[in-house]
Amino acid sequence: MGDEVQQLTRAFSGLGGLGVDEATMVSALARWRKQPEKRSGFRKGFRGFFFTTSPAGVELDLCQEEHLLRLAAEFARFKDLMVQWAMHPWERDARLAHQALHQHHPAAVLVEVACTRSADELLGARRAYHALFHRSLEEDVAFRAGDKPYCNLLVGLVSAYRYEGPRVNEEAAKAEAKALAAAVKEKQLAAAVESQEVVRILTTRSKPHLVETFKYYKEMHDGRSIEEDLGGVQSKEETLLAEAVLCLAAPAKYFSQVIEAALRDGADHHGKEALTRVAVTRSDHDMDEIRAAYQEQFGAKLEDAVAAKAHGHYRDALLSLVGGGGGGK
Repeated sequence: MGDEVQQLTRAFSGLGGLGVDEATMVSALARWRKQPEKRSGFRKGFRGFFFTTSPAGVELDLCQEEHLLRLAAEFARFKDLMVQWAMHPWERDARLAHQALHQHHPAAVLVEVACTRSADELLGARRAYHALFHRSLEEDVAFRAGDKPYCNLLVGLVSAYRYEGPRVNEEAAKAEAKALAAAVKEKQLAAAVESQEVVRILTTRSKPHLVETFKYYKEMHDGRSIEEDLGGVQSKEETLLAEAVLCLAAPAKYFSQVIEAALRDGADHHGKEALTRVAVTRSDHDMDEIRAAYQEQFGAKLEDAVAAKAHGHYRDALLSLVGGGGGGK
């Protein structure tokens, strides 16, 4: 392991103008799948690039800010992928959330982080946010979205610490399915985003409970799902509501749609960035499910679609992540 860590450290170390070693980086992606201890060892051994802090008593290895700026001048999408891959997942999510709030990145990134991470992962991201930016994520969301109709929904989502056990209150799930149905009746979705009952259900209930709630919703509507009823929305607040529901109900389907949009001809800058984000953040979680969802929805293999659109070492790195799962922390 020591030799491999040294090789990757040297690969990153060509930032003084001689260029990074992209081939070694791609090789590490392929070899270090599901070996979080290697990435942790790399961070701890590369003290010119990472530093250690302990927010709330939890030790984290974080990137030095000036090195991120130097990397930006070195290479573009491949740099983003490699740096996100090397980061501790909590720091990565904290920085993604900060970009969404302060650099006009899509608010959907906040929804992704809030709705598709485990309770402990989201708590860790909040701790990293506090350590990096000296304020809470909830505070920033409330301030930045304070005048928006979806503010309470976003604050509730990023503040959540959901129960993750298997128990579901069936009667409550049925009642809440009726409440959601009433809120989205006749496509009054903008009002639904501001509904205290909708916000309470989506921001406090466990994911198994919500799956049951959405199942009962579908039964009440002759097989029409809540995702379908939220489809075709127009306003930003309606879009966020639809994205939150899809992330909670069917994350693999959501991520496959994000990837497909990123691979379209004419995708904008943020859309293309999403391809890196999803590949890195989901490679060790549910990439198998995302590949299956992509095949089902779009009739093509995800690996083939990526290979046809991406190029060079960036393509090779993406294929290492989407083709068979990646490593963790």
